[in-house]
This record gives sequence, structure tokens and C-alpha cells, in this order.
Amino acid sequence: MSTTALGTQDTKQTAGTAGRPAGGLRVTFPRVVHMEWIKLRSLRSTLYTLAITVALVVGLGLLFSSVVGSGDGPGADDFGDPTSISLGGVMLASLAVAVLGVLMSAGEYATGSIRATLAAVPSRLPVLWGKVVVFAAVSFVLMSVAVLGAFLAGQSVLSSRGLDSTALSDPGVLRALAGAAVYLAGAGLNGLAVGVLLRNTAGTITLVVGALFVVPGLIRLLPSSWNDAIGPYLPSNAANAVMSVQTASDSLSPGSGLAVFAGYIVVLLAGAAVMLKRRDA
Repeated sequence: MSTTALGTQDTKQTAGTAGRPAGGLRVTFPRVVHMEWIKLRSLRSTLYTLAITVALVVGLGLLFSSVVGSGDGPGADDFGDPTSISLGGVMLASLAVAVLGVLMSAGEYATGSIRATLAAVPSRLPVLWGKVVVFAAVSFVLMSVAVLGAFLAGQSVLSSRGLDSTALSDPGVLRALAGAAVYLAGAGLNGLAVGVLLRNTAGTITLVVGALFVVPGLIRLLPSSWNDAIGPYLPSNAANAVMSVQTASDSLSPGSGLAVFAGYIVVLLAGAAVMLKRRDA
């Protein structure tokens, strides 16, 4: 995270103690966004993590489609619909993008560079919103491309093996693909927000991984009545309702699932904004 100083230096050149630099320019939100963009693209870990995420989405989707098509592994019915087979790598990929979100926020606290950032932007909140804008835009665009590639490659494999496949024009397919991209970007935003709240990289990663992967498994161990009442509202399950063409009877509708998942993001970001203003760097 040492290269975050590059982005901070960019803002220092345009920011003074009263929001006005030596050159007379004010600290504006576009400049803060530019600073966060420099930080994001300057880190090798960002490029590696994004590459890993794309590889997981496309690679696992293609692998699952090949295994199903071979007849030696799980059948298509185990996934629910052909689109879900191609999106089989999304859940695991969400771990990588969530970690990237954590590094973008908690990583600055770990290196101490957050002090320079907040000194350059004394009002503080533009820093958080700048991180959100940059991360959401980059992750959503890149994940949309990855999801589309996984879908096209996976459906091509299924079709070549004589199995049922779907097209982009089929009902619910575009919504499922967009939902997968939203889930991946949203998982990263959740990690970013929790990183601001905890300000500890290891602790934040542990909490986010637990919420996305461990808690859903534990909920299934509860009595069925509890599982039915709580399970659909967990972040990963709510998002899964959006990126599934065929909605299960025990899950939320796509619209409700999107609303619940977005609610987690809004609440966490609101909490992060409050704590960023109240606490010292």
C-alpha cells in the first residue's frame, strides 16, 4: 500500500489547509475521485486481485460447464438452470473482490497513509465517496465483462455437448448476468465499508469472509423454520436471488433480493461515513 502516497501526493498538490492549494485551486470531488483512481491503479495488488477475480469467474464457469457436459460430474439439475452453471464461479470470485475492497480502505490505515489523505481532504467524507465511486465503477464494468465472457463460453460448451443452453435474449438471462456483476461489485463495497469501520485488514477480511461464506452454512444447521426465516435475507442468498434465472421457492424474489443486498451496502457505508467523521485517523 506504500504507493498510495502517489495518489495522496496528487491531491496534496491541489489541496491546502483550507481546501485551497498554493495554486489557488480548491479541493473538489472530481479531484478526490482522481486521487483514489491513482491509488487504485498504482497498486500491483489491485491488478493481481482483479485478474484473479476475472480468472475465477470465467475459468470456474467454463470448468463447471465442461464437467456438467462430460456427464461425469454433477448434472445440470444440480445448478437449477444453464445460466447458473456458467455463473458457478461468481460466489468464490466474490471473496477476491471483497478482499480488494478491504485493501482499498483498511490498507490505508495499516500503512498510515490515511493520515496524509485526510490531511489533504479535511472534510473527510469526499474521500469515502471517492473510494466508493472509483471502486464501484471499475469493479462493475470489469465484472460485467467477466460475467458475460463466462456465460458465452459456458453456454457454448453446453450447446456443443448437446445439453440445454440459454441465450442472452431468453427471459431473465440479462437480469441474472447484471445481478452477478452487481453482487461482485457489492461484495467489494461491503469490504470497503467494513474496512473503514474496523480499520484492521486481517479483522475485516475475516469478518467479510465469515459473513459471505461461513454464516450461510451455519444457518443451514438451524431448525428449518429458523433457516427459512433468516436464510433468504443473508447477503449472499439475497444476491443469489437476483442472479438466478429460476427463483427457488424458499428464496426472495429478484427485486426483493436486490433491495436487501443494496440495504446492506447502504447501512454499512452510512456507518463508515459516521465513524470516519467522528474518529481520529
